[in-house]
Amino acid sequence: MIKLVGFNGKDFVLNADHIEKIEEVPECLITLTNGKKYMVMGNSQEVIDKVIEYKKRIFSLKL
Repeated sequence: MIKLVGFNGKDFVLNADHIEKIEEVPECLITLTNGKKYMVMGNSQEVIDKVIEYKKRIFSLKL
Protein backbone atom coordinates (compact mmCIF):
# COMPACT_ATOMS: atom_id res chain seq x y z
CA MET A 1 0.00 0.00 0.00
CA ILE A 2 1.25 3.49 -0.83
CA LYS A 3 0.14 6.78 0.65
CA LEU A 4 -0.87 9.45 -1.88
CA VAL A 5 -2.55 12.85 -1.85
CA GLY A 6 -5.67 13.28 -3.97
CA PHE A 7 -6.57 16.48 -5.81
CA ASN A 8 -8.92 17.31 -2.93
CA GLY A 9 -5.84 17.58 -0.69
CA LYS A 10 -6.74 14.52 1.38
CA ASP A 11 -4.37 11.62 1.98
CA PHE A 12 -5.43 8.14 0.94
CA VAL A 13 -3.80 4.74 0.67
CA LEU A 14 -3.76 2.82 -2.61
CA ASN A 15 -2.99 -0.84 -3.20
CA ALA A 16 0.06 -0.57 -5.47
CA ASP A 17 -0.42 -4.13 -6.70
CA HIS A 18 -3.51 -3.03 -8.64
CA ILE A 19 -1.90 -0.21 -10.65
CA GLU A 20 -2.19 -0.84 -14.37
CA LYS A 21 -0.80 2.44 -15.68
CA ILE A 22 0.27 5.93 -14.64
CA GLU A 23 -0.16 8.92 -16.95
CA GLU A 24 0.59 12.63 -16.77
CA VAL A 25 -2.23 14.50 -18.51
CA PRO A 26 -0.74 16.96 -17.13
CA GLU A 27 -2.00 15.78 -13.72
CA CYS A 28 -0.86 12.40 -12.48
CA LEU A 29 -3.62 9.92 -13.36
CA ILE A 30 -3.44 6.38 -11.99
CA THR A 31 -5.57 3.66 -13.61
CA LEU A 32 -6.14 0.45 -11.69
CA THR A 33 -6.65 -3.01 -13.17
CA ASN A 34 -10.40 -2.73 -12.44
CA GLY A 35 -10.62 0.47 -14.54
CA LYS A 36 -11.00 2.86 -11.61
CA LYS A 37 -8.97 6.07 -11.96
CA TYR A 38 -7.38 8.35 -9.39
CA MET A 39 -5.91 11.81 -9.94
CA VAL A 40 -3.17 12.56 -7.45
CA MET A 41 -0.80 15.36 -6.53
CA GLY A 42 2.78 14.96 -7.66
CA ASN A 43 4.11 13.34 -10.78
CA SER A 44 4.40 9.82 -12.11
CA GLN A 45 8.02 9.41 -10.98
CA GLU A 46 7.02 10.13 -7.38
CA VAL A 47 4.36 7.41 -7.56
CA ILE A 48 6.83 4.99 -9.13
CA ASP A 49 9.35 5.71 -6.37
CA LYS A 50 6.69 5.00 -3.72
CA VAL A 51 5.79 1.70 -5.40
CA ILE A 52 9.46 0.69 -5.52
CA GLU A 53 9.92 1.51 -1.82
CA TYR A 54 6.76 -0.46 -0.99
CA LYS A 55 7.99 -3.50 -2.95
CA LYS A 56 11.42 -3.29 -1.29
CA ARG A 57 9.75 -3.38 2.14
CA ILE A 58 7.58 -6.34 1.17
CA PHE A 59 10.41 -8.43 -0.29
CA SER A 60 12.88 -7.66 2.49
CA LEU A 61 10.62 -9.01 5.26
CA LYS A 62 12.10 -11.99 7.02
CA LEU A 63 9.59 -14.66 8.02
